[in-house]
Amino acid sequence: MSTIAETFARLKAQGRGALMPYLMVGYPEKDSLETLAPALEAAGADLFEIGVPFSDPLADGATIQRASEQALKNGVNVAFAIASVAKLRAIGVRVPLVMMGYYNPFLQYGLEAFARDAAAAGANGVIVPDLPPEEASEFQQILQSHNLDFIMFVAPTTPDARIRQIVSVASGFIYCVSLTGVTGARLSLWDGLPAFLKRVRSHTELPLVVGFGISTPEHVHTVSQVADGAIVASALINLMDKAEPAERVKRMVEYLATLRPKI
Repeated sequence: MSTIAETFARLKAQGRGALMPYLMVGYPEKDSLETLAPALEAAGADLFEIGVPFSDPLADGATIQRASEQALKNGVNVAFAIASVAKLRAIGVRVPLVMMGYYNPFLQYGLEAFARDAAAAGANGVIVPDLPPEEASEFQQILQSHNLDFIMFVAPTTPDARIRQIVSVASGFIYCVSLTGVTGARLSLWDGLPAFLKRVRSHTELPLVVGFGISTPEHVHTVSQVADGAIVASALINLMDKAEPAERVKRMVEYLATLRPKI
């Protein structure tokens, strides 16, 4: 059983879901991750989605695009992202770390080299939003050989036959997109979310984690009734952007504290 699978099994036994914040490597400053992640782990984060910046993040909305652009300006690349994961482990972060990035930078780095180095650094899984299941077998097998989970997306528009194809190569958990569109905080969740998750659940026993648009305690509570976890991304970055630098960590910890009881 992988570290990610163990985490979800433990949380299920405790009767609660996973709260998974998203943090971009190198944002807002190049070394911000090593300050933010430990504070959020202490505040109740169960896993982290660690964003690797890319110039064309097609699945992401304006907030994460902006963060990615700034991280690139700060000099972040795949090698630095891997080194950042290693630094988090060195300073004591223990929860699972899932690296989320686009295929081109990983391919440029070298798929085998990336999997080897990410695993050695302490990563537990990888998300590649622009790698379809038809073309994923090589990378999936490489990741598996290094004990890295390969997390894949399922969207509301995904037909059942394709869901079956996706879950056949995925591991760790299934990232269920809560809407048709890109990332970004929303005022309300899609009414069809419970039915969508029920449809996905019929094809897999992997944990289902909902992302895209999750921003309020009410959203997290709703998701916790029908899924195994919630990812909070753009709302966290927006909060980070609005806070004074000296108050940033405090504000983010306070925000996570409002979400934690709802999951």
